[in-house]
Amino acid sequence: MEVTALLLSRIQFAATISFHIIFPAFTVGLAAWLVTLEALSLATGKPVYRRLFEFWLRVFAIAFGLGVVSGIVMAFQFGTNWSELSRTTGPIQGPLLGYESFTAFALEASFFGVLMFGRNRVPPRFYFIGCLMVAVGTTMSSFWIMVNNSWMQWPVGYSIRSDGVFEPTDWNAIIFSPVVWVRFPHMLLAAYVTSAFCVAATGAWHLLRGRFKSEATMMLRMGLGLAAVLVPLQFFFGHLTGDYVHDKQPAKFAAIEGRWNDEQPASEIIIAWPDEAAERNRFEISVPYLGSLIGSMSFNSKEIGIKSFKAADRPPVLIPFFAFRVMVGCGLLMLGLAWVGSLLAWLGRLEGRRWFLWLVFASFPLGFIATLTGWFTAEVGRQPWTVYGLLRTAHAATPFLTTAQVAFTLTLFAASWWVIPNGPCPSCKKGRWSTNRNTLHDRVLDRSSGAHDLPVRDVGRLRSWSRHVVRF
Repeated sequence: MEVTALLLSRIQFAATISFHIIFPAFTVGLAAWLVTLEALSLATGKPVYRRLFEFWLRVFAIAFGLGVVSGIVMAFQFGTNWSELSRTTGPIQGPLLGYESFTAFALEASFFGVLMFGRNRVPPRFYFIGCLMVAVGTTMSSFWIMVNNSWMQWPVGYSIRSDGVFEPTDWNAIIFSPVVWVRFPHMLLAAYVTSAFCVAATGAWHLLRGRFKSEATMMLRMGLGLAAVLVPLQFFFGHLTGDYVHDKQPAKFAAIEGRWNDEQPASEIIIAWPDEAAERNRFEISVPYLGSLIGSMSFNSKEIGIKSFKAADRPPVLIPFFAFRVMVGCGLLMLGLAWVGSLLAWLGRLEGRRWFLWLVFASFPLGFIATLTGWFTAEVGRQPWTVYGLLRTAHAATPFLTTAQVAFTLTLFAASWWVIPNGPCPSCKKGRWSTNRNTLHDRVLDRSSGAHDLPVRDVGRLRSWSRHVVRF
């Protein structure tokens, strides 16, 4: 494969967005979790909710800051690496990103200071409103990004000028596209499920250590209970997303299914190794009729294969095929853990099953993996198009960009990603954790501490602890 500026630009954007999406996938759900904790604290007056809030607030602040910084990098690439995309779609994508700033960023910027520093400076109910507005802001940010991306996946409400520039003709069609209202809930639920399992895994870890049992039990039960409800909803909206892909992006759907030839009725390929050179699957295991049922809710429908499309219009098969199955596999694991955990909690046996606590603790990456592989499926499966069916990725890149220039910036990004978790840390010795690594963490959850008061001497510890969070 020839290394070109286009290939390196795609790798660079894929790497930066993969690094960035980790943080919104966590903070969108975590913001809602903080609102829930603050509401329960106000309603019940129980100190445990306040202690949990103060602990997770610090985690939220670190992740939120990293999400903002990593997102700025992506925005610059639209001008440096994808100038033709910006030129041709700017009249549509520009306002959509502007709406994100005017609504989501405005709310977050206005109330984030209240959330971080207003506990003892504003009335309790106003502080709760501040928490709520930050959560609404993170959700609205996700909404506008999904509107933007959904338009690229299935463009509507536009006309094309003689110079190739897309102009909006119907903003209602763009914003209220049926694709948006399937994909946005799917992404939002992904963030909530990711945060739920991070919370549950943290609770499981503390129970395994035998510390902070009331707080850990609360985190474990609330996280698994929420996931038990949300994961089935996520599967439902995932199915609706698959329906839109089946109808609007048949080439992507064929790649996800690994189906090379038209079939009627179609089987569902559970696992295989797609051989793109030979245009066939190796080591295939499939279930008859199931492909037609999944694709068209019929046992006898005809399903289109990849060979029905011109070679130039086909997406890569290997990445969407495996990424989709990893995503579904992670979802099934999370569903099983959430339901088994909820059953054990109902029977009063959850906290005593150490083997299950270890499983829950080990499950914390599943939501992140599912989110990343879901985006790999959507974006790689959209190729060779940037605006589906209208603007090819090769025509969206900056035409005068050289391979050496992109290689240089990609190297800088890689170096920065190494420095963030591996930079100098005063409390680390030879890359290992300090013996006082739990001081700030335990202080926040300790019942006897004033968790909302962070002394100046602990600021250095918080900075050090933030590096460990990124490393972890």
